[in-house]
Amino acid sequence: MSGDRGSKWDSKRIIAVLVLTAIFILSYFLIHSFLIEKEEATSAKSEFARGRVTVMLQDNTQRDETTEGVLRGSQEVIVEILSGPYKGKQYQTTNYLSALYNINAQEGTGVIVRLDPQGEGVSAFIYSYDRGLIIFSLILIFVASLLIIGRGKGAMAFVALFITFVSIIGILFPLLEYGFPAIPVTVFIVFYTTVFTFVLIDGINKKTISAALGTLSGVVIASLFAVIAGYFAHITGFQTNESEELLLIGRDHGMKIGGLFTCGILIAALGAVMDVAMSIASAVHELHEVNPSLSAKELFRSGMNIGRDAMGTMANTLILAFAGSSFTLLLLVYFYDITPVQLLSTDLIAREVIQGVSGSIGIVLTVPIVAFLSARIELGRNV
Repeated sequence: MSGDRGSKWDSKRIIAVLVLTAIFILSYFLIHSFLIEKEEATSAKSEFARGRVTVMLQDNTQRDETTEGVLRGSQEVIVEILSGPYKGKQYQTTNYLSALYNINAQEGTGVIVRLDPQGEGVSAFIYSYDRGLIIFSLILIFVASLLIIGRGKGAMAFVALFITFVSIIGILFPLLEYGFPAIPVTVFIVFYTTVFTFVLIDGINKKTISAALGTLSGVVIASLFAVIAGYFAHITGFQTNESEELLLIGRDHGMKIGGLFTCGILIAALGAVMDVAMSIASAVHELHEVNPSLSAKELFRSGMNIGRDAMGTMANTLILAFAGSSFTLLLLVYFYDITPVQLLSTDLIAREVIQGVSGSIGIVLTVPIVAFLSARIELGRNV
């Protein structure tokens, strides 16, 4: 059956994966060997280590009924360091609890400890709960789900996700830090990860070519719309909460802040656009396999009908992602009874609206692009 073709590894697919992997490894190696400056270790730098509360010396906390019973006060505890150069040592520290900073350090509680240099030794402070085990467990469940349900393609999807994550963190971020043009570099990373993902999961065929071209088109359209809207709305990367800190950190290496807003939209829209593009390309491909007599116009019409169904849910994905990530902000806006005129003119809301709408426009316009490309490519005609 045609659905099994994606699991076959022909020589063309193997060579493509090897070439893409070599590009990834070489890029990562060159950036981290010759671009990134190695920072010299300084004795004044704080360290973070896993720890465990071993003794509760004094507990001066009480529940505050005005904040839903949240503990307030302080605790005098002894923590044992479980990792790093100070492993095995114990330190006495005062743990302060408030409504916003609330680590209930009972005996046996796993915590992350901040160790600050002090004279010849260090002073210890409880930084947060040790959430490493639960985060690792969630990732393990996710990977297991991919492997059990997706089998071979699930494994390839995980590899593609890993490559995408490392490409963003290990390649894109260093290039941005050292002053490379933000938007072109991000477009390259988007294109590379898109091609790698599609080739790894489905190989090189007509539907992956259509989906890759459609994904790149949709993401670029979203970014262009964001650039134009940001220009007229006077929104730049300098208006984010982190811009001041990024300016201070990246000043020595020539980091440019202005294009980061558009870069974020490129990355945010990639997943949803890729999903829509592959859904339409795959559907058109299967239609052509089942009925080769269908014309390009008929395939295009079918692709558009399928795309319209996916369009609504995928557009909702980006808008609801914005609403979810900004849920507490929107709730605060509701309580303060801010007028629409004032609300839409604030930097934060304008930025988020542009990001959500730009990504949704990218999804919407991806539908006809992929439907057109798939219909032409399936019939072997020049685009």
